[in-house]
Amino acid sequence: MKNSFHIQFSGREIAEKDMIAKVKEIWVASGNKIKDIQTLHIYCKPEEFTYYYVINDSFSGSVSM
Repeated sequence: MKNSFHIQFSGREIAEKDMIAKVKEIWVASGNKIKDIQTLHIYCKPEEFTYYYVINDSFSGSVSM
């Protein structure tokens, strides 16, 4: 079974896979390795056109949609 998850709000759309890819890109650009990700939490706030992330309970930030 293949799944996909999309958020649509106010004429914008973003897919879960795109959010995850962007967060991993930020993680790697900060000098980390993908294999070192143990937990990844993403919190989307469509009314702010922003999603927030926390990796390994210590590395966090936000991304504009």
